[in-house]
Amino acid sequence: MADVVDLGEFGAEFLADPHPVYAALRARGPVHRVRLPRPESHREAWLVVGYEEARAALADPRLSKDATEFGVTFLDEELIGKHLLAVDPPQHSRLRGLVTRAFTARRVAALRPRIQQITDGLLDAMLPHGRADLVESFSYPLPITVICELLGVPELDRAAFRAMSTEVVAPTDGDREYEAVVRLGEYLTELIEDKRCAGPADDLLSALIRTTAEDGDRLSPTELRGMAYILLVAGHETTVNLLTNGVHALLTHPGQLAALRADMGLLDGAIEEMLRYEGPVETATYRFAAEPLEIAGATVARGEAVLVGLTAAGHDEARFTQPHRFDIRRDPRTHLAFGHGIHYCLGAPLARVEARTALRALLERAPGLALDGPPGPYLPGMLMRGMRSLPVRW
Repeated sequence: MADVVDLGEFGAEFLADPHPVYAALRARGPVHRVRLPRPESHREAWLVVGYEEARAALADPRLSKDATEFGVTFLDEELIGKHLLAVDPPQHSRLRGLVTRAFTARRVAALRPRIQQITDGLLDAMLPHGRADLVESFSYPLPITVICELLGVPELDRAAFRAMSTEVVAPTDGDREYEAVVRLGEYLTELIEDKRCAGPADDLLSALIRTTAEDGDRLSPTELRGMAYILLVAGHETTVNLLTNGVHALLTHPGQLAALRADMGLLDGAIEEMLRYEGPVETATYRFAAEPLEIAGATVARGEAVLVGLTAAGHDEARFTQPHRFDIRRDPRTHLAFGHGIHYCLGAPLARVEARTALRALLERAPGLALDGPPGPYLPGMLMRGMRSLPVRW
């Protein structure tokens, strides 16, 4: 029986900075049996902290995303419906094929002018004040506006959606999480029905309602709700953290910030380094062993949960030279921040466009940008890696 590492024993320090814990685990081996800190719904799992092992696990077909096969249920799947992160082939292939017919590269490219317009408007409102909470004034409203406009969520509903979404991805307690998932499912059901009744429109959700495969296959009502859920939640929560974590990394590494200001041609590489150094997702969503298997010598029984550490993999000394250095000139393109394999993030191109647009505009228009105090608390749980607030001035 493998020794169980109780991550809860590391307390608030682990939430604020998990890298020393992951480094200590990695020094002992790439895979460990761990007890998860609350509020994680699963109490024990195998945690992969090595880069090569993480990359292999993300693409291993023996690790299933369909928890129901093993008698495990998650609130979002139970109350909203199956989605891309909770199914295996052939169902995953079918769903992804249908959504990619509507969520095309052309649709993402067409969003660029609007993303710039939203960015400029947020900065117009924020900059005259001289200081702000970056999350509240910039990092959050940009991606939530983009994804809600893309999917066709009415503007009046966005504040309520924010509260529900944040509680789902970073739950503060079980009762609030349950209530948020129920409300979100009810809201999405009504939104989809409204769009069916309204007829053809240009937004992505309306396109998904109309999308038909060559063989006549279409998304069912439950599948539409699950797809809307994962696109809305994953489509903005991750980008909020990418922008906030990225700006925090720059402001705490003044040499790197100065280099980027001197040569904005480094921006694309800087964004990839932000994703590696402090990416928006700490661990990939649960996988379950569909059969007994070994991961780097660790024997995983059928049905046992496996968490792949994306943050941990990005700091593996065996893959990245001096991984704890934030270096915008390094080539980090093999990072796993967007996953790997068939579950690679569908929204990665959109996240990169948003980050490129937002960071360039912010740095150009706020040349004196600096921290204005310590960041707010980090989000609870091991799914998202982000802070609730980031005070800045300029």
